[in-house]
Amino acid sequence: MTTPRQKLESLLAAPQLLVMPCCYDALTARLIEQAGFPLTFMSGFAVSAARLGLPDTGLISFGEMLDQGRTICGRVNIPVIGDADTGYGNALNVKRTIAGYAAAGFACAMIEDQLQPKRCGHTQGKQVVGRAEALTRIRAAVDAREEGADILIMARTDARATHGLEEALYRCQAFADLGADIIFLEAPESVAEMARFCREIPGHKMANMLQHGKTPLLAHGQLAELGYKIAAYPLTLLSSAITAMQQALQSLQAGSYPDHLDFAALRELLGFNEYDRQQQRYAEQTLE
Repeated sequence: MTTPRQKLESLLAAPQLLVMPCCYDALTARLIEQAGFPLTFMSGFAVSAARLGLPDTGLISFGEMLDQGRTICGRVNIPVIGDADTGYGNALNVKRTIAGYAAAGFACAMIEDQLQPKRCGHTQGKQVVGRAEALTRIRAAVDAREEGADILIMARTDARATHGLEEALYRCQAFADLGADIIFLEAPESVAEMARFCREIPGHKMANMLQHGKTPLLAHGQLAELGYKIAAYPLTLLSSAITAMQQALQSLQAGSYPDHLDFAALRELLGFNEYDRQQQRYAEQTLE
């Protein structure tokens, strides 16, 4: 049987850019899969918002993220990358986090170099740890992979906002040298910075396409031409869902019924029809 890690490795080996909407629960992951996208990413920002109703400021725990991820990975067949934040502690915590994410079914886990409590990469006030600690986190994550965790490692730096582009690129190169499988420079502020990152740093690289964020929003073809392998859309589904729900509530307050997915289509989407078919099959076998 092909593992989630192997599925992701096959996607990374193919020539095309991987367009990756991000999910926050099993339903959004399922919708992404049904729409034909080859992979998804469990966004910490979106999970914190949907599960806790709280900002992405380090308030959600390792256990809550792991539980959410286990549910997501168990519902889809496409590989899922998991936001593992800072690894939730020291090097040994990082190793435990990576092992836990692998056991939950993730194909890849992302570890970042922010100071705990971390923040969304496109908000003000974030800080990063020193080089030594940043490298130790990635070294520990890679060690966990090499010691048997069947998972890839994505290494992220937020140093562009705090220490400038040169330090961020230094960390990216160091992460690659340590054996990280995917490199993520968070929030470059121009196309020139994005191009330099892709030109100078080896291996697979991810772009974070956040509407109204710090990084220019580029077309898929432009991202591929620059050298990115993955284009992540972290808040597209969350923002769309919030907008749709707000509009539906406004319609109800005004005394009208919002236009939405009909009940038959909703039953099919959630698997009611397949459940009923299987239940009938087992009932017929029992009668035999």
